Amino acid sequence: MNKHVHLQQFLMKLPDFVYDYIEVAYTGDSVNTQIGYSIDIKIFLEYLQRFKFRDVENIEDFTPEHMEQVTIRDLTSFSAYLREYETESTSPSGRVIKRIRRNSAYGINRKLSGIRGLFSYLYKNDLISQNVTDKLDFKKLHQKMKKPLTTQETIRLIDVIYEGEKYYDGRDLSEYLRRKQRDIALFTAYLGTGCRVSELVNIDMDDIDFDTASFIVTRKGGEQQEIFMPVQVENEMFKYFEERKGAENVKDNKAFFINRQGKRMTVPGVEKILKKYCATVGITHPDKTRPHALRRTFACNLLADGVDIKMVAELMGHKNIDVTHRYYAQYASKRRREIMRGFELIDEKRDE
Repeated sequence: MNKHVHLQQFLMKLPDFVYDYIEVAYTGDSVNTQIGYSIDIKIFLEYLQRFKFRDVENIEDFTPEHMEQVTIRDLTSFSAYLREYETESTSPSGRVIKRIRRNSAYGINRKLSGIRGLFSYLYKNDLISQNVTDKLDFKKLHQKMKKPLTTQETIRLIDVIYEGEKYYDGRDLSEYLRRKQRDIALFTAYLGTGCRVSELVNIDMDDIDFDTASFIVTRKGGEQQEIFMPVQVENEMFKYFEERKGAENVKDNKAFFINRQGKRMTVPGVEKILKKYCATVGITHPDKTRPHALRRTFACNLLADGVDIKMVAELMGHKNIDVTHRYYAQYASKRRREIMRGFELIDEKRDE
């Protein structure tokens, strides 16, 4: 089923004010994002139906007046409930399936964020008189620092993408040769521009302008940005552009990056290909085999080259510079190591 159709069918089972909120607040976001927040709100309404508003027969019967009655205690209890709760669903054969659901601190915060957004929307549109979620405390997160690719890992990855003939044979070699230029263009663009994988796979043929050596991407939130290509990226993109124009059996004529079915490439498809390249050259750390590792590497390389962090934030498409500071922390960790490894407790030259 088409995801847009699935979203519409899902929203039809929720209250009208939720439908309006998702349509307004997440216009420009991916369908997956809209579905995710819709599910989070449904879980919240089911909780209220079970523990607070037992007279509400169906969750689509909830109104803003019910939301007006929600207290900070209700929200705090819901936050605790999210750690572990039971859900029921019915199989096509009519069998009731019960499952235990658990959420990490991150998962709880994500659900609470959707709820807070809903209450903010209702308050700003005068559908409730106060926004009780302003008093809500979120779970503290202890984020693990994810490292970029090292220089040697980057060299090995680029080598297998450019020189796969040295690594593959048989069917693997045939498959590599068929998609070689596409993958070179895709992954050099990733390493050379720092775009998100979702932004790259959504590039259309008309988005690329070789006169200005740039292409247009749609950032999170729906805003468009012109991305300027380094010379190496421009050269590889142009080679693939020429190959793409002559491709046969193309089913999506707009899409720039296409898969072997002639359709637009997908994020999972890119992830699968990158993992295979990484496995081939011995890059096994899970943080480094995902596409975001290339984006992280791009940001850290810019910072290492002395590019101002505000410019890095702009190039990365970060609306909040605090997000960029996470990359700076990774770069700073590397510099701390270099400084400390070179430090001598007793420096004879210094004594002189």
